[in-house]
Amino acid sequence: MGNFYEKFTQSSVVNSAIIVLVSFVLYKIIVSIFSKGSKKLTNNRTKTYLKMMRSVCRYIFIILTILVLLQINGINVSSMLAGVGIVSVIIGFAVQDVLKDIIKGTNIISDKYFQVGDIIKYNDIEGKVIAIGLKSTKIEDIRSFNIITIANRNIEQVEVVSNSIDVFVPMPYEVSVERAEKAVEVIVNKIKALENVDSCMYKGVSELADSSIKYQINTRCMPDLKVQMRRNILRCVLLGLEESNIQVPYNQIDVHSK
Repeated sequence: MGNFYEKFTQSSVVNSAIIVLVSFVLYKIIVSIFSKGSKKLTNNRTKTYLKMMRSVCRYIFIILTILVLLQINGINVSSMLAGVGIVSVIIGFAVQDVLKDIIKGTNIISDKYFQVGDIIKYNDIEGKVIAIGLKSTKIEDIRSFNIITIANRNIEQVEVVSNSIDVFVPMPYEVSVERAEKAVEVIVNKIKALENVDSCMYKGVSELADSSIKYQINTRCMPDLKVQMRRNILRCVLLGLEESNIQVPYNQIDVHSK
């Protein structure tokens, strides 16, 4: 029985299990430290660095654990690493997209493309950045609250969303400019009274359209509030026009007969 216990404790299976367990515990401790540090911070850029470092640590632990497991199971890691030069060419073609993701993920941080908490636009989706990793960036759609994962190699297609909202108030041609601008002033004051509005300004006549004159109003607020804020602004537009006794113009077709 003693010999069996001694052989069992010295077996590579037990050693492998111990290595995996120790590596897992150490990784969890480091992740916990990063998480606690992130909660205490208010600077989004520092939070972004911490999330990136946590992602790097995960890959380092995986690689080191695999190398140690190979060594204790009788595989000569030194000889294997010596042949990496030949194998890396083959692997390089297979993982070139992954390498692009990692390189671009590093560039996101170093070149300040964006950071955790920013609102970005990818294709037709606007979302809040919730995590930046070595391979991908995760955003939360500000409309549907779905979580979208973007490969970092596609990050050049991403735009950082500003805090600006432009709304164009249509006025009938029959309404004088003076009266129209008084109505716009009423609308601007209503928008300024809204919660979370940083500023609101009348910018002037924007377009002489087919059936209306368009007056531009610019409002600024937090980017993640823009969807609801636009709804609130449009409501203010309708209320302001109604209060000024001005109807919203609509497309008209003139028919001439002989």
